[in-house]
Amino acid sequence: MNIALIAHDVKKELMVQFCIAYCGVLSRHNLCATGTTGKLVSEATGLEIVRFLSGKQGGYQQIGARVACNEIDTLLFFRDPMTSKAYEMDQAELLRLCDVYNIPVATNIATAEALIHSLERGDLDWREIVNPKGVHRR
Repeated sequence: MNIALIAHDVKKELMVQFCIAYCGVLSRHNLCATGTTGKLVSEATGLEIVRFLSGKQGGYQQIGARVACNEIDTLLFFRDPMTSKAYEMDQAELLRLCDVYNIPVATNIATAEALIHSLERGDLDWREIVNPKGVHRR
């Protein structure tokens, strides 16, 4: 599966800790992330991560384009709901694309845990049917 990782600045450490905890599961999948999030997670876990631009510099759009091309199977997007961001439109568009293309999304640690356990059990294997070409799969 192709998993995209995004975390707002105040959630980056939480994303790193989450990825450390679930490194075994994540290591069996292809990972991509926005710039700083990918760098921090990769350094902390040793996981191979394709890094895009930071979200503010176009990373949201880059991941959104992969969603639209059916190259993302799930999105873990640890958002900070308490801070208004100048990039909310980009984030809303990314989440809209995930809804359009039926991409499972976790926007907080609780849903991320549920998604990662579903992934581990094989509950998301239906994505293999949706994306039979195996685009960017290991």
